[in-house]
Amino acid sequence: MPEIRDLLDNRLKALLGCLLGSLLLLLAGLYYCQIYQGDKYVRLAYNNRLRLVRFTAPRGEIFDRNGVPLAVNETTFSIMGYPLDLNTPEKLAKFSEVLVRHGIPMTIPQLERIIKQQRQAPYRVMRLVPNLTMPQMADLVADSDFPRELFPLSVWRRTYPAGAMAANVLGYVAEISEEELKSNMENSYFGGDLIGKAGIERSYEGRLRGEAGEEAIEVDARGRRVRTLDSHSATKGEDLRLTLDMGFQKRAGELLKDYRGALVAMDVRTGALLALASSPTYDNNPLTWGVSEQEWNRIVGDPARPMMNRAISGIYPPASTFKAFMSIAALEENAITSSTSFFCGGALRVANRSFRCWRHSGHGSENVLSALQHSCDVFFYQVGLKMGIERLIKWGRKFQLGELTGVDLPGEQPGNIAGPEWKQKRFRKSWYPGDTVNYSIGQGYLLMTPLQIARVYAAIANGGKLVTPHLCSLSYREPRDLHLNPEKLALVQRGLEYVVSRGTGSKAGRFGIAVAGKTGTAQNPHGEDHALFVGYAPAEAPQYVAVAVIEAGKHGSSVASPMVGALLAHMLSHPAGDDQEKMIKEDGNITKSDEDVSKAHR
Repeated sequence: MPEIRDLLDNRLKALLGCLLGSLLLLLAGLYYCQIYQGDKYVRLAYNNRLRLVRFTAPRGEIFDRNGVPLAVNETTFSIMGYPLDLNTPEKLAKFSEVLVRHGIPMTIPQLERIIKQQRQAPYRVMRLVPNLTMPQMADLVADSDFPRELFPLSVWRRTYPAGAMAANVLGYVAEISEEELKSNMENSYFGGDLIGKAGIERSYEGRLRGEAGEEAIEVDARGRRVRTLDSHSATKGEDLRLTLDMGFQKRAGELLKDYRGALVAMDVRTGALLALASSPTYDNNPLTWGVSEQEWNRIVGDPARPMMNRAISGIYPPASTFKAFMSIAALEENAITSSTSFFCGGALRVANRSFRCWRHSGHGSENVLSALQHSCDVFFYQVGLKMGIERLIKWGRKFQLGELTGVDLPGEQPGNIAGPEWKQKRFRKSWYPGDTVNYSIGQGYLLMTPLQIARVYAAIANGGKLVTPHLCSLSYREPRDLHLNPEKLALVQRGLEYVVSRGTGSKAGRFGIAVAGKTGTAQNPHGEDHALFVGYAPAEAPQYVAVAVIEAGKHGSSVASPMVGALLAHMLSHPAGDDQEKMIKEDGNITKSDEDVSKAHR
C-alpha cells in the first residue's frame, strides 16, 4: 500500500539522518580531541607517565659548645604513594586494613585527611605513613595484601638525646600545618614537611632545613618504575654549634628539679648563654615523632605549663635584686653619694600610708654599701623618692628594661617598665609617691624576666657594657657601652660583695668561690612569695653571671642563693672547652602601701 511504503521510507530517512548526525558528531569530537586539543592530551598522557619523588633534606644537626649532640637525625621509613593510585574508598579501606593488621592504627578518615593536605598534583608523590622502623617496613611489604602501587622511602627522623634537659632551648620539629603552608609565601614547603615549631629549631629554621631533592621517573600503566628521567640530590641543612654547655645545663636542671622556676647562666663579657634551665619541662622527642590529640591537649593543658620557657617568658617582680640598679642610677644622677645615709626605723610614712622594711625593728643609719648588704627597704624607699619616677624610667630605658633582650629564641617577653603614662593608659589612674616607693624595691608594676635580670647584672660585672644574650654565635652583637662612672660602679660592686660575704646572700658563698650578688623575695598574688638571687663570680674578676627565680620559693636568701652559688662553683671548676671569642671567629658571622606591700625583700 502507498501509505505504508511512504511511512517506512520516512522512518528509514529519519534513521539514516540520525546515523549521519551521530557520525558527524563523532568526527567533530575526534577532530576536537586529536587536532584542536591534541597537544593538551598528549601532555596529559605524558604527565600520567611522569612521577615526581621529593626527598626531604636531612636537617642540620645541633651541638653544644663542646660538640655534644643535642639534635640529630635517625633513619626511618615512610610509605609513599600517588593520588591517582588512591582515588577510591575501596583502595583506602584495603590499605587501612593492612596497616591495622600490622599494629599501625590508621583509619580511612585519617588517610583521606593526609591525602587532602598533601595533594599538589596527581603525579606528585605524597607521604602516607611516616616514622616506620626497618622491621615494621619489612613486615608490611611482605604482606600479600600490601598495595603494590605504594613503596617505602628511606627518610630521617629528628631525635633529641638530651630530651627534657634542653627541650626549652632546642624546641622541636613537627609536620607543617595548613596555616603554615598558606603563609609560606615562597611555596618552598609541601604538605608533610617538618618545620621548626619552637626554640632553636624555629629560630634557625632557614639554616637548619636544607634543600629538598627530587627525582623525575617514568612509570608504566601499573605505576611501576620504567626509568629515571632526571634527579638532583637533597642538600643537608647547616649544622649549628650553640654556646650552651650541657654539663652546666644538666647541673642547673638538677638544682631546679623539685621547684618551679628558672636558672640562667651567662658569660658576662659576651652574653653567651651557658645554661638556660626552666622547670617543669617536657620531653620534645614524642612531639617530633607525633602525639595524639589527647596527648597534646594534656601537655598544653597542664597547669604547671611545662612548655613555657620561664627563663625568657616568665615575668616576675625583680624585688630586691633591683636595688643594685637603683644604686647605680642614683649615684650616676648624683641623687646620693657614697656618704649619703638614711635612717631606717623599720618603716617610712608616705602621705597616709606606712611602708615597712622587711626588718620590722629597722636597720638604723644606712649608706648605700650597708643598705645593699642588709637589703634595707627604707633606704631605697627614700632613694626612689629623691630620684623621682621620671629619672628612674630614664635609667630603665638606658638598661633596656621593658624591652626584648634580643635573645635568639622565640617567645621572649619584654616585661614591664611601668611608669605614669603606662598606669594612666592601663588603669586610668594617676601615679602616686607610693607607686615610686614600691618601684624602688622592685615591686609594684615593675616586671622582668630572669634573663633581663641576668643582663643587668652582667653589665654591673663587666664594667658597664650591655650584652645581647644569645645561644648561637651567629646572633652575637657587640656589647653596648653604658658609659658608667667606674668609681661609682665599683662602689655598687663592693656592696654586692658584702651581700654574700656578710649579708643576706651568705649561702651563695659557701661553695669555695667569691660571689657577688643580691637576694630578692617577690610578692606573689597567687601564693607564697617568689625567691630570687642573682650573682656573678669570681667577684674580683667576673666571668659568669647566674640568676635563679623560684616560684613560691618564699625567700631568696635561703632557697635561690645556694642554687646560684652551687651553679657558679660548678662552672668555675669545670671550665668550658672553647671560649666564646674563638667560636665567633670560627663561624665568621659577627653582626656587629602598708606592711603587706613591703614585706620580705631580703
